[in-house]
Amino acid sequence: MKRGVRGRLLLLSLTVLISIVFFLPSTPVYPMLPDWWKNYLPSRGITLGLDLQGGIHMVLEVEEEKAVESLVERTASSIKDLLDAEKLPVESVKRTGPSELTVILPGPDQKADIAKKIEANHPNFIPKESEGNEMVYHLREGEVIRIKDSATTQALETIRNRIDQFGVTEPLIQRQGPNQIVIQLPGVKDSKRAKELIGKTALLEFKLLDEDHPLSRTLPLSITALNEETFMAEYGSKVPEGDDLMFERATDKETGEVRKRPYLVKKRTMMTGDVLTDALVSIGEFNEPYVSISMNSTGAQVFERITAENVKKRLAIILDNNIYSAPVIQDRIAGGNAQITGSFTTQEANDLAIVLRAGALPAPVHTIQDLTVGPSLGQDSIRMGIRATILAGVLVILFMMIYYRMCGLVADMALFLNLIVLMGVLAALNATLTLPGIAGIILTIGIGVDSNVLIFERIREELRQGKPVRLAVDAGYEKAFLTIVDSHVTTLITALVLFLFGTGPIKGFAVSLSLGITINLFTALVGTKVVFDFINSRWKLQRLSI
Repeated sequence: MKRGVRGRLLLLSLTVLISIVFFLPSTPVYPMLPDWWKNYLPSRGITLGLDLQGGIHMVLEVEEEKAVESLVERTASSIKDLLDAEKLPVESVKRTGPSELTVILPGPDQKADIAKKIEANHPNFIPKESEGNEMVYHLREGEVIRIKDSATTQALETIRNRIDQFGVTEPLIQRQGPNQIVIQLPGVKDSKRAKELIGKTALLEFKLLDEDHPLSRTLPLSITALNEETFMAEYGSKVPEGDDLMFERATDKETGEVRKRPYLVKKRTMMTGDVLTDALVSIGEFNEPYVSISMNSTGAQVFERITAENVKKRLAIILDNNIYSAPVIQDRIAGGNAQITGSFTTQEANDLAIVLRAGALPAPVHTIQDLTVGPSLGQDSIRMGIRATILAGVLVILFMMIYYRMCGLVADMALFLNLIVLMGVLAALNATLTLPGIAGIILTIGIGVDSNVLIFERIREELRQGKPVRLAVDAGYEKAFLTIVDSHVTTLITALVLFLFGTGPIKGFAVSLSLGITINLFTALVGTKVVFDFINSRWKLQRLSI
C-alpha cells in the first residue's frame, strides 16, 4: 500500500473516531460510560433547541419613554438638592412632561443665578421661554434618543444576567428592532417563575414613612387583595401631595389568603439599589429566609447618613412599588449592610437575590408575545425528524446502489461518513439543534451524493473513451474538482447570508447546512478517492462497476 493512501486512511479513521467521541455525550449511552471517560473526555454534546425540547419563547418590549421620564425625575430631585445646598430659594422642582421639568421660584429676583447653576450642572437640559416665577427646561433631542437606545441595550444585558443566574442552558437572547427583545429558554419547566424573573423591573428604593400626617394613623392594619380598589377609592383623595400609598404584601401560610398592609410613604427616594454590590439569601433565627444586601462605599456612606438623621423613624424597603419591610431605624447603621425581610419562601428569596444582583431594568418591559412549547410537541418533532432523515437516507442509498452499483456503495459509505463527522462537529461546537437544523441535515444528504454523481459521470465519460480504470478515476476526480468546489462555495454563500440575517431557527438551518457542505467536500474528494486508490493499489481493476 502506498504511503499516501495509508496516510489518508489514517486521517479518515481519526476523523471518525474523534467525531464519535464528541457525539457520545448526546446519546443515551453516555450515562453508562465509566467515570474516567466523563472526567477526561468531552462531557457536553448537542443541545436541543426550543422547538425540540420545549420551553419558553417571549418577545418583550421596553418602555423607552419611562427611562426618559425616570431620568428627568432624578434630575429634578438633583436640582432641588443642589439649589437647597446653595441656599437659593425655590418652591418646587418637578417633571411636567416626558422630557421636561419646571422650576417654580418664590420670586424672580434670583432667576439668573439659578439658571446659571442648573445649566452648569445639567448641560443636557435646554431652557425654554418662561414667564413669571417659572423656569422650564427640556432634555436635548439627541440625549432622548441616546437614553432610549441605551435603555433597550441595558435591559438586554440585565435580562441576560438574570437568565444566566437562573441556570438555563443555551438561551437565546437578542435584540429585535429598536426596542424589542427576543428570549428563548429551551427546557424550562417552571415557565411562570421564569417569566416573573425576566419581567420584574427590580427597582429597589429606600423611602421614609410619613407617620406624622394624621392619615397614617387612620389607615387599617390590613386589607384583603380583593378590597384594594375600594380602599384606594376611600383613601386615595386624602393622600398629601408629597406622599404615596403603598402596600406590604403578606400571605397566610395556613390558609393561603393574601393580605396587604397600607403605608403612607414619602415620595422622595432616599437611596436606590444601584449602590448594591451583592445580595445573598440567609436564614433567620426563626428559620425564615431573608435577603442580605451589601453596598459599595458610596452607598454605605449615604445609608449611614440616612440612618443617622432618621433614628426612631421607619424606613421602607421598596421593590417595584411593593414594600418588603419597613423597619424602625434604631441607630446609625455603618458598614453598608442591610436586610430585606418578608414572608416569602426560600425560592422567592432566591429570585429576589437574583434580580438584585443582576440589577434593575432601566425601564419597565411588557410582553407582546408569549409562547410555551410543550416537551411532547418537541418529542414528536424529533421522532418525525429522525424518520424523515432515515427515509431520505434509505432512498438515496438505494438509488446510488441501483444506478451506480459498486461505486454507489462507495458513495453511500461517504454519506455515512459525512453524517458521522457532521454530528461530531455539531457536538464539539455545543451547537443547538432545531427543527430547521434537522432539515439542513436532510438537505446535506442530498448534497452529499450530488458531488459523487458529478465525479461518477466524469469517470463514465473517461471509461467510454477507453481509458484504464485507474486513469479514468483520477481524471474523473480531477475534472469534477472545480465544478464541485464552485457549487459548494455558492451554497456556502447562501448559508452565510441566512446565518447573518436570519432569526434563531433560520440560523440553525444555516449552521447545519454550511457544516454539512464543508464536510462533504472532505468526504467526497478525500473519503471516496482513498477507497478507489486503496482498491487499485491491491487489485489491478480491469473493469469498474459503475
